[in-house]
Amino acid sequence: MLAAAAPTVPYAAAPMALPLNPPVKPMLAKAVAGIDQLPDGAYAFEPKWDGFRCIVFKDNDQIELGSRNERPLTRYFPELLPPLLAQLPDRCVVDGEIVLVGPERLEFDQLQQRIHPAESRINRLAAETPASFVAFDLLALGDKDLTGQPFFRRRAQLEEALAGASAPLHLTRTTTDREVAEDWFQRFEGAGLDGVMAKPTDGLYVSDKRVQFKVKHQRTADCVVAGYRVHKSGDGIGSLLLGLWSDGELRHVGVAASFTAKRRVELTDELAPYEVDATTGHPWQEWVEHMESASEAGKVAGGLSRWNAGKDLSWHPLRAELVCEVKYGGVLDGRFRPGVTQFLRWRPDREPASCTFDQLELPPPVQVGEVLGA
Repeated sequence: MLAAAAPTVPYAAAPMALPLNPPVKPMLAKAVAGIDQLPDGAYAFEPKWDGFRCIVFKDNDQIELGSRNERPLTRYFPELLPPLLAQLPDRCVVDGEIVLVGPERLEFDQLQQRIHPAESRINRLAAETPASFVAFDLLALGDKDLTGQPFFRRRAQLEEALAGASAPLHLTRTTTDREVAEDWFQRFEGAGLDGVMAKPTDGLYVSDKRVQFKVKHQRTADCVVAGYRVHKSGDGIGSLLLGLWSDGELRHVGVAASFTAKRRVELTDELAPYEVDATTGHPWQEWVEHMESASEAGKVAGGLSRWNAGKDLSWHPLRAELVCEVKYGGVLDGRFRPGVTQFLRWRPDREPASCTFDQLELPPPVQVGEVLGA
C-alpha cells in the first residue's frame, strides 16, 4: 500500500520581498589535501554533508528550495516544507544541505531517487524515506543582507535563529579546534559523510566563488578494467568501467573518467586489442547478453539513465585482463563515491585476480545521530 501523499503548502508563486531573492548561486569551496595544508588563518570547521546543496528562501508563508544549479528543488521534497515554514524565521535565506538520514548513516543513493518527474512517486518516497535539512549559513534575516558580514557573525545569528529547531531541521556542528576537526574527518566518514569544510571565520559570503575549503578522503586502489563507454561527444573513450573481485565475482565498483580529448583518442587505440573476443566468458556476461539483445531489438544498448533520459549508458566489454590504479574518495554501498574516481596509471605488474575488494579501506561505522549531535 502506498503511503499517503505529503500535504501541500504554499509555494513562492509571486516574487519574494527578501534582500536576496531566488535564484542565488551558493558559495563554493577549493579542495585541499589535508587540514594541515590550509592557508594561514583562522577557520571554523564543519562536517561535510553528502546530500543536495540547497538555499532556502522563506518570506512568511512563501518558501522556495533553491539548488546549486539554480533549479528549484521545492517539488521534490514536499515533506520539508511544513517544518521549514514552522521553524525558520519569518523572513530569511538559509544555506544548507538536504540529506537523507538512514538508520545508521546518510543514504545518498536513496536521496537521488527523489529527483523524479512523477509526483505520485515523489509523495510516496517523501512519506517512506523523508529527508532532513542541515543548515550551515545565514545569508539574510528580515530586511538585512548578511552576505557582507564575516562568517563568525553570520554563524552566531544562525545559532540564535535555530535555537529551538528540531528534526528534520538541524544546525550543523562547528569547531575552531583543528584536533577536533581531524577527529571528525577520520570518524564521520563511517556515518556516510564526505570529509570536513574549513571556512575562514572572517570570510564574507561570495556567491559562486571558491573562497572556502573542503578536505575530502583520497585513497588509491588497483582495479580491473572490464569495459568502457564512449565519450558523449562520440570521440574516444569517455570512461573506464572498473571492477574488483569478491567471492569469485567481479563486482562493478564505478568508473574512471575526466580524460583530456587527446587522451580519450589514445585510449581508443590502447584498448582496441582487448575488445577482441571480449564477450566470450566475460565476468559480466549477463550485462553483455542484455546489451546484445537490446541492440538486436533496435534499442539503445545498456538502456538509459534513470536520472537523465538523454544519457546513453551503452558500454563496450573488454577482456578483463587490464589493471589500472585509480584515486577514489570513499566507498558508498559497495561502490566508489560518484564523481571523484580518477585514473592514475596502468599497472601491468598486477594480475587481475589480485584486485580484490579486500584492498579497500572501509571506515568503522558511526551513527549519523552522533554527527547531528542527537
